Amino acid sequence: MVTPGDACRIEPRDGADALVLSGAWRIADAGTLDAALAALGERLDRVGAIDGTPLEAIDTAGALVVLARLRAAGVDATRIALTGFDARHARIVEVVRARLPSAEAPMRAVTYTGLARLGESAHRFGRLLLGHVGFFGRVVVELLGTLRRPSTLRRHELAAQLAQVGVTALPVVALVACLIGVVFAYLLGLQAELYGANIFVVDGVALGMTREFSPLIVATIVAGRSGAAFTAQLGTMKLTEEIDAIRTLGLSAERVLVVPRVLALMIALPLLVFVGDVAGLVGAMGIATAMLDVTPHTFVERLHVALDPSHYLIGLGKAPFFALAIAVIGCRMGMDVDRDTRSIGINTTSTVVQGIVAVIVLDAVFAVLLQRMGW
Repeated sequence: MVTPGDACRIEPRDGADALVLSGAWRIADAGTLDAALAALGERLDRVGAIDGTPLEAIDTAGALVVLARLRAAGVDATRIALTGFDARHARIVEVVRARLPSAEAPMRAVTYTGLARLGESAHRFGRLLLGHVGFFGRVVVELLGTLRRPSTLRRHELAAQLAQVGVTALPVVALVACLIGVVFAYLLGLQAELYGANIFVVDGVALGMTREFSPLIVATIVAGRSGAAFTAQLGTMKLTEEIDAIRTLGLSAERVLVVPRVLALMIALPLLVFVGDVAGLVGAMGIATAMLDVTPHTFVERLHVALDPSHYLIGLGKAPFFALAIAVIGCRMGMDVDRDTRSIGINTTSTVVQGIVAVIVLDAVFAVLLQRMGW
């Protein structure tokens, strides 16, 4: 066991300081030895040679401790003179020194100001958007190529994706939309009862569900369900090098894997929004009957008067755009994973967040544009 005081010292030698190593410098005492060197403080930056005369033993870990500490102090450890070393000890130090330039410098904590962190976040966000735009362009090119040559469309893959993103999503979409309709009608009914305007709950629910709530809620569900699934599927395929195999065969991975998923989601989401409309109105009808004394017959009659076809067509018209954004983000994040399983989890989580944000932003854009157009 080496004590810090006995391990090393600095002695003046012909105008330059020499670091004298004593005792055994082995991996077992690396922490103690590094502390001994650190105790020498600023004197290390004046060291011009290493004296190994009193040295009893040294291994590569011990040599690395010495050279790394000198390099941290600003000394060129690759050129420092070795004096008094046994031939075996000198060879060990030389082996470590030869590989020292390729070793990573010690990690130092960097403190960023708030403005620097903001700039870094903005830079990352810009790169993310640029990547999405580039991937969207490739997807559009592949979609146009598929339209020109429909025979290249993977019909079996399209059918499988339609079943996954459409049919299997029906129960959860219907349940959530129905509950949203119940809650919406209940909250409106509490206020409408105060003024004896129970029947106008139908107007609010019909317009809110078909134009805004159903498309937004269903797209959010699909972003968390199908968008994440796309990322996980494609990420796993990249990890197992299946995507590389497809490209090796001379095929376009975007046309084989991405186009069927994009088309399937663009076809399925309007249908799911329609199911959400119906389920939400059914839920609202149930609470209106139980709470507001609005019979189902009266509810349907008022629905025909209050709900102009343009409102639910607008809701259905938003769905393909929501689907395109969700599918592009999900597929791009899947194709962009690193070759480790941890990256799949990170990108899948990021897909859900990005998909939901994209849907909300698109919905806000549609609201502003439709308002300007008088719709």
